[in-house]
Amino acid sequence: MNRNINLNRRALMVSALAGAALVAVPRGAFAALDTAQASALITRAVNDVNAAIASGQTGPKLYARFETIFNTYADVPTIARSALGSAARQASPAQLNAFTAAYRSYLARKYGKRFNEFRGAKFQVQNARQVKTFYEVATTAILPGQKPFQVQWQVSDKSGKNLFFNIIVEGVNMLASERTEIGAMLDQQKGSIDGLIQALNSAG
Repeated sequence: MNRNINLNRRALMVSALAGAALVAVPRGAFAALDTAQASALITRAVNDVNAAIASGQTGPKLYARFETIFNTYADVPTIARSALGSAARQASPAQLNAFTAAYRSYLARKYGKRFNEFRGAKFQVQNARQVKTFYEVATTAILPGQKPFQVQWQVSDKSGKNLFFNIIVEGVNMLASERTEIGAMLDQQKGSIDGLIQALNSAG
């Protein structure tokens, strides 16, 4: 298997596990973000990832769990606007809300269906550092049958809570990857955001 295929599979693996990884801190536990807070958040997150991998949940129950996690612990509006790209500037508030809801459910189904492929994967937190206005936590991902590889988790408090908003897998930026995929789906709908929302509701 060549390196590009390996990276794509790794990127997909981390995105699939990100649903569980977003179980970071309970509501009301917000504290001023610093390297210690960011590292602690991801430490708790990867512990939940490892537990989710071993949970044995599949199908609609797993998808519903992922969707709840995205809704509660991810900066879903930021992720959704990034995925929509420049089209977000032309969308009405109602369209943005509908797209965000459809996109969250789409991600839960899309990655939840691939979850069984990643049994046995583990994350180990290494360190955290400030990068401009956010924090980046470095982890090592261990996937059975492959060499360990590096994953960076990006955390911000811009929404008023400490939230995970992006991951980078050996240089592969997941926000950029999602933007490319959603852009292609929007092109298929001839630029119609309403059409894209409908497509997302039946995709994944």
